[in-house]
Amino acid sequence: MSEPTHRYTARLADEIERRWQDAWSREQAFRQPNPGEPGFDAARPKFYCLDMFPYPSGAGLHVGHPLGYIATDILKRYYRTRGYNVLHPMGFDAFGLPAENYAIQTGIHPAISTEQNIQRYLQQIEVIGLGHDPDTLTRTSDPDFYRWTQWIFLQLFDSWYDQSADKARPIVELIAILDREGNANVRAACDTDTPTITASEWKALTGKAREDFLQHYRLAYLSYDFVNWCAALGTVLANEEVKDGLSERGGHPVERVRMRQWSLRITAYADRLLRGLETLDWPQAIIDQQRNWIGKSEGASIRFRVGEGLAPPAGLAPPANIEVFTTRPDTIFGVSFLVIAPEHEAVEALTTPEQRAAVEAYVTKAKNKSERERQA
Repeated sequence: MSEPTHRYTARLADEIERRWQDAWSREQAFRQPNPGEPGFDAARPKFYCLDMFPYPSGAGLHVGHPLGYIATDILKRYYRTRGYNVLHPMGFDAFGLPAENYAIQTGIHPAISTEQNIQRYLQQIEVIGLGHDPDTLTRTSDPDFYRWTQWIFLQLFDSWYDQSADKARPIVELIAILDREGNANVRAACDTDTPTITASEWKALTGKAREDFLQHYRLAYLSYDFVNWCAALGTVLANEEVKDGLSERGGHPVERVRMRQWSLRITAYADRLLRGLETLDWPQAIIDQQRNWIGKSEGASIRFRVGEGLAPPAGLAPPANIEVFTTRPDTIFGVSFLVIAPEHEAVEALTTPEQRAAVEAYVTKAKNKSERERQA
C-alpha cells in the first residue's frame, strides 16, 4: 500500500485553521451590516441570538463556555444561511469582586487586568472558530455601557407608580399632589406603613423628612433586608456564591445580616410585567420561569396572637401579633403551629430562658446557610 501524498498533521491543521481565520477576519465574515449600510436588506427577517456574557478572569475560558457558545454559533449560522439579518453579540460581564481582589493582591489596576483577560478570551473564542460581530462587542465596565444602567436607576428613583393610571409617573408630579392636597386620595404602590398626611403637614416637613416620606413611593428606594455578608471579602454575595456557609471564592465565613441597601419596588408593576409576558414569542418554559421570577401571589395577611390570654412577651407591643401571608386562607382552621424565621424580631422575646442557648445556637447556624440551603 503506497504512502499518502500528504499526511494530515496537527501542524497542517493549525496552518489551515489560521489561514481561514485570518481570511474571515480580513473579510469581516461575521459582521452584520447595520440599517443604512451597504449589504443591509430591511426586507429580510430578523434574528437575535444572545449568549450569557462570561466574566473575564485570568484563567480564560472553561469548558462550560464553549458548551453553550458552540450551540448558539450553529444556530446563528443556520439563520444567516436562510437569509436572516442576524444579531449575535459577544460581551463581558466585567464588573466584579475578583478583579478588585486581584488588584489588591498584585497592584495592577482592574481596568488593565480586565482588558488583558478580555483579549485572552477573544483569542480563545477565535481559535475555537466561533464567529461574533466585533462591532457588537460589549464590556459592562465600559463607561459608555454602564452610563445607561445608571440612567435606568435614576428613572426608577425619580418615579412612583400611579395605580389609577397603571403606569409610572415622575416623582415631581407626586410632590405637586402632596403640595396641593396631601396623599389621602393618591392610589399608588407604596409601603403598607405609609402615613396619611395633609398638604399642610407635608409642607411643614424638613428636606430630609420629605425625602424619607418619598422613600415610601419611589420605585428605587432604600430599605433594610437580609443579605449574605462576607466580612473577609467586604461585600454582599449572591446565593449562588455561598456554599456550606462559606464564600465560593476564598472559602471565607458568610452570615446572613440585615443591612441597608437599594431595593426595587417590582411588586408595584408586577401586573404590567405579567401582561407583557403574554406578548412575547418565547418558549413556554422561559415564559414560566419569568412568571415564577416575578412571583406574584394572591392571598391574605393573617395575624396570630401570641400567648392568648397572657401578657405579651417583652419586646412585642400589645396586642402581641405575628402577621403571616398565605395564599390559602381557607385552610386557616387546620393550622396547628406557627414557624417564624430565625431573624424575626420576635425570636428573642419569645424564647424562654431554658431554651435560649439552644435557640441562639440554631439562629447562628441558620445565618450561615444560603437561602437555597435554608429552603431545602
